[in-house]
Order: sequence, then structure tokens, then C-alpha cells
Amino acid sequence: MSEKRRVTRTWTASYPDPISITAGARLDLTGKTDDWGGHIWLWAIAPDGREGWVPDTLPDDEGRARRDYSARELTCTEGDILLALDRTHGWTLCRSTSGAEGWVPDANLIPA
Repeated sequence: MSEKRRVTRTWTASYPDPISITAGARLDLTGKTDDWGGHIWLWAIAPDGREGWVPDTLPDDEGRARRDYSARELTCTEGDILLALDRTHGWTLCRSTSGAEGWVPDANLIPA
């Protein structure tokens, strides 16, 4: 992807220690779901005990992660220019000029 995005609204990360999982690891899906902007999110528990929202496309039919995933959000300020790395479920994975990476809601970003 690697496109530049400008932050239109400041965003503060919601969780200090977000869920993170490696491809093939088993997720404990709790059954709790959320429809966020037309995208379905599942509440999951990783093998290390951390909990959080994961996109409904992450687990396979056996509840294993299809790919590496971290729910780390990126705290950013209006006007920041970020590099977009990936996008899913209304969020864009971004890298700041300092090298920090995390997810930012699409609604807070425009092409730079």
C-alpha cells in the first residue's frame, strides 16, 4: 500500500496493552461482536491472555489467526503525515515519521 495520509482529527490510542497474535495461533473467540461502520469485529483472547477486538476475517474455521495481527493503535495529531501500510475494516495501519506503527480510523485520514 505505502501511501501518505494526512491526519484530519487527532486520535488517541484506546488500549495500553492491545491484543497481538501470530499467524496460526489459536484465538479464544468469546462470542461478543461489534458492527463498527459496517464492519464486523470479534472480541478475542490471545494465548498470552490479552484481549481485544479483531476483524472477523482474522480467524479461520478452526479459530486460528490467518496472519500476524496487532490491535495497537497509533496516537497522532491533526496535521501529521503518516505512511499507510495496510487497511481493513475501516482502519488504516500507519507509520509515523518517528517510526511508530499502529491503526488509525479511516475517518481521521485523507490522502496527503
